[in-house]
Amino acid sequence: MTTHWSVVLAARTNSSSSEQALDRLCRAYWYPLYAYLRRLGEDVEAARDFTQAFFARLLEKNYLSQVQPEKGKFRCFLLASLKHFLADERDKARAQKRGGRAQVLSLDDPAIEERYRLEPLDVMDAEKLFERRWALTLLEQARERLKQEYIEGGRASYYDCLKVFDSGEQNPPSYAELGVALGLSEGGVKSAVSRMRSRYRELVREEVANTVSNPNEIDDEIRYLITVISR
Repeated sequence: MTTHWSVVLAARTNSSSSEQALDRLCRAYWYPLYAYLRRLGEDVEAARDFTQAFFARLLEKNYLSQVQPEKGKFRCFLLASLKHFLADERDKARAQKRGGRAQVLSLDDPAIEERYRLEPLDVMDAEKLFERRWALTLLEQARERLKQEYIEGGRASYYDCLKVFDSGEQNPPSYAELGVALGLSEGGVKSAVSRMRSRYRELVREEVANTVSNPNEIDDEIRYLITVISR
């Protein structure tokens, strides 16, 4: 089973497939690191600066040569690499321009900090917040892929109606009510909800697979992330 992280580990030198795989992972999972830095006490500007500079260096392959292919969840690698990066950067002026490095992620959107303000206060330390946000980001990635599949299949209205059953809504409409809206029988709605949930679980599994180096780690990682979300 070839996944994004296993591609990166298999080609830790310059290769287009490895670079593309790592770039995709970085763009998907930058926010947990930003939240980690903010919870450590970095201000908004410093957290953005560190996050951007870290990924620029990571994508330049400075750290990949140190990764052991036989032990590597992307989640663990990323946090350990950030800690190493911070140790190197703490003596530098936090707001200085890092000359010559391309900005690989744009974090200037004010909504980023609004997102961080929604994180639980005084409940989790930086590492626990990182892991929780990692798990939730993974679920968001899977949910967005699911939504896109419905849109591309010309069934956007199905997704909009059926997603209420997985959104935690207190009083979702009945299967019969949705059946009227979608032109389906009550049994047809039940089947559609079941298919959506089944596909979502498959996509979550695929997203987890993309962050571990060995397919044998998938189930353990899923169990661990469920524990993280349940804390």
